Formats: sequence, structure tokens, C-alpha cells
Amino acid sequence: MSHAVPMDFRTGDTPLPDIIILTHKLTRDYELGAEVVHALRGVDLQIRRNEFTACMGPSGSGKSTLMNLLGCLDTPTAGEYWLNQQKVSELNDDQLARIRNKEIGFVFQTFNLLPRATALHNVELPLIYAGMGAKERRERAALSLERVGLGDRMGHRPNELSGGQRQRVAIARALVNDPSILLADEPTGNLDSQTSAEIMGVFETLHAAGQTIILITHERDIAAHASRQIHLLDGKIERDEKTERAA
Repeated sequence: MSHAVPMDFRTGDTPLPDIIILTHKLTRDYELGAEVVHALRGVDLQIRRNEFTACMGPSGSGKSTLMNLLGCLDTPTAGEYWLNQQKVSELNDDQLARIRNKEIGFVFQTFNLLPRATALHNVELPLIYAGMGAKERRERAALSLERVGLGDRMGHRPNELSGGQRQRVAIARALVNDPSILLADEPTGNLDSQTSAEIMGVFETLHAAGQTIILITHERDIAAHASRQIHLLDGKIERDEKTERAA
């Protein structure tokens, strides 16, 4: 099955319900002095619900730019981006912030945990920003930590946890708002190979439970855990292929 944008998709159309992400001629240019850098050059992409996709490419290929656009951290120069049937490529900063909080769970290489807060409080943070009451907030955060196997570490602070456990806390925090997509940027970059395999096992479990995951990585063994790989080169999709895990 082709992953290209459907031939009958027209500018302004709403994607089909099972397509969680659709980009149409997505373009991002940056001005550096007198020079214009074409970071993304008209990318057409669709990702279905419950796909586990790895986005790969060398430095300068455009994968970080694509991640920033998919994560609503940046806006395109041209083209369309639809997330969960909503056209987000034309939203303002406040609207994008609401979409980020509601639809997207971020996992970063550096964990980004508050050092003096417990695992439970770190996971609660997105719900605090969303204005949720304390009792429901704690219950949801505890459930999220249990999903990643840290039900017995809720009262521990980051310096009392291993690197792998810290990343599990970060994954639990990303999941606590029940996001449409989980966007993981080099999530094993600071971990040794054994711990990396454990974290990828967490992602596989979440995917099996129905979570849509987009993984940014330059490591082939990490990308091999995904069921689909998108390879970027010079701002364009060079290859888009299923992996053995998709069989």
C-alpha cells in the first residue's frame, strides 16, 4: 500500500478518519542572512492511526524540521499539515499551543524532568497546565506510570532513578493527556544499548495497545523496532518502506 498523499486529495480537503497525519507539499525555508535554506521541499506524507513510524536521515536531511512541524513547534512556509482531521498549518501560536497540549506527547533525548519533583509530580505537570483537579490528576498520573512499569517508583525523584527509569517517567508524562500521537526525538540517545532495548520495548508495548508513534532517530537498530521507516534526504522523502515488523 502506498503511503503517498491520495491522488484525489485536493487542497482544503479533510483527510479520511483513519489518517492521523497528512502533509501536502509541506515546505519550510529559513533565511540565514542573504541565503535561503530549503529545509523541507514539498513533503507529501500520510500516517495512519496506530502506525509506528521511524523518521531517519543524515544531519541536514530535514528530519528535525519535519519533527518540529509535526509537533506544532514550528509553522510551514507553504503547504498543508492536517493532524487528527484538523488543519493545523494555518493556526496561530495560541491555537498551536492548545493542539500540542491536547494531541501530542513529546519524548526527548534529555528527559526534561524537574529534578526536585517526584516521578508522580513530573507526570502530573501537563494535567496541572490543563487545569485538572488534584484527585483526578494524581490518579491519571499514577495510571500512566503503571503503564510504563514504574508503579513502584512514583515517590522517587529523578536523581534516585536510573537513566532508563527517567526516560520511562518522561514517556509516562507524554502519555498522561492521552495524545493522538507520541513524538519521540532520539529517545535512546543518552542510554546504553541494553537500556535502549528496554525503552524500545516500552514503545512496542504502547504501539500494541493502539498508540500512534513517530520516532526520530539516526540509529538503524532503533529504527528497526518501528513497522515503517521514512528516510529523508535534502528536504525530501528518499524512501518510505515497511519493515519486517510490519508483516
